[in-house]
Amino acid sequence: NGAEAAQAELTAGYPELKTFDFDTSTAESVQFNVSFPKSWDEGTVTFQTFWSASATDTGTGGFTLAGVSIASDVDYDTAFGTPVANTALAASGTQDDLMVNVESGDVTIASAAADTNTIFRLVRDTGTDTNTGDLRLVGIKIFFTTDAANDD
Repeated sequence: NGAEAAQAELTAGYPELKTFDFDTSTAESVQFNVSFPKSWDEGTVTFQTFWSASATDTGTGGFTLAGVSIASDVDYDTAFGTPVANTALAASGTQDDLMVNVESGDVTIASAAADTNTIFRLVRDTGTDTNTGDLRLVGIKIFFTTDAANDD
């Protein structure tokens, strides 16, 4: 179940929200790819989600993230690692306010290795969040560590 790609125009001439809208009752997801630099230590990552509520709701919103790295000449038909949830955050009660979840715990990426394409799957955590409207995902921040000063 994919989240709906959407755009919300607020006030003319102000920022428009380019979002993925996650339903309240269905565990919808989005997938995205990251090609980490050679200096990545191939360890765990953490994440923060940036979202806005589609209505004046103070219920909590949260997500899970899982990842898998695919090397050259390897079949993409490979399982993701175990999903990790971030801590659900209560919405402000004002539609279109930016909400930023705290940094998650460690996400272990399946088959993590240098020079790979890493695919992430982000899912609305409908089993624990309490927001009764769509969550509009506007961004995600991935934190990773390195073991080299540069990519030479």
